[in-house]
Amino acid sequence: MTPVEAGLPKGDRRRAPGLRREELAQLAGLSVDYVIRLEQGRSSAPSVQVLTALARALRLNDAERNHLFVLAGQVEPTPGRVSAYIPPGVQRLVDQLEGAPLSVCDAAWTMISWNPLWTALIGDPSGLRGRHRNIIWRHFSAASQDGEVGGFGRVVQTPEQAEHFMDAMVTDLRAAAARYPKDPDLRALIDELRAGSELFARLWEEPVIAFHGSERKTVNHPELGAITLDCDVLTVPGSDLRIVVYTAAPGSDAAEKLRLLSVVGLQSMT
Repeated sequence: MTPVEAGLPKGDRRRAPGLRREELAQLAGLSVDYVIRLEQGRSSAPSVQVLTALARALRLNDAERNHLFVLAGQVEPTPGRVSAYIPPGVQRLVDQLEGAPLSVCDAAWTMISWNPLWTALIGDPSGLRGRHRNIIWRHFSAASQDGEVGGFGRVVQTPEQAEHFMDAMVTDLRAAAARYPKDPDLRALIDELRAGSELFARLWEEPVIAFHGSERKTVNHPELGAITLDCDVLTVPGSDLRIVVYTAAPGSDAAEKLRLLSVVGLQSMT
């Protein structure tokens, strides 16, 4: 795989056409040292999460991904469990939407991937691990602890939006539980939410049904101030992936702020 195929700049001259260790580590969300240890056979038991991240970074098809799991001594992914795999075609689509902040989540709303503009707008999730990458867990956990709606702190919701958001998330999680009844991590997530959040437990027991629609949301950026954007949730048929995309009307003040963010990224503007 070349850097261009992976969505990276071609850069300077290379001794080999493929990805460098640093680039693979960046794409997979791993440390360079860990990639080197894998390369040298000094890490003999990579986890399912690591293998899934490598398969996603290298854009392996289903057969190639399954072969990778076999080589690593892991059980091949099965349809009975929530998958964090992003098919190559979907990844290419995500790459082509570089002008819009976006993230990709699995069926349980755990963040799998995001683009640089998402990081610049919402904040950098790369340091989050485990449940802290799950949007539903973050939302109800913060709501339980603080008495307020949680999640990513820069996104502002009206009370009506917050209520609809929670109903839609519970609906999604119910659908995931019905589709993947034998997934142990999904069952554990639901049990933790029911035990840790009275609000989630109440909604889980109620017959609430809601679906994600196009909404106007305001993001309070620490340097650019309030940015009001359209937020859409796109679904990928057959994979249960959710792509959350923020867009702005052409020529608007919000569009200009997104353009500025795409140029400066995480650099300070002061």
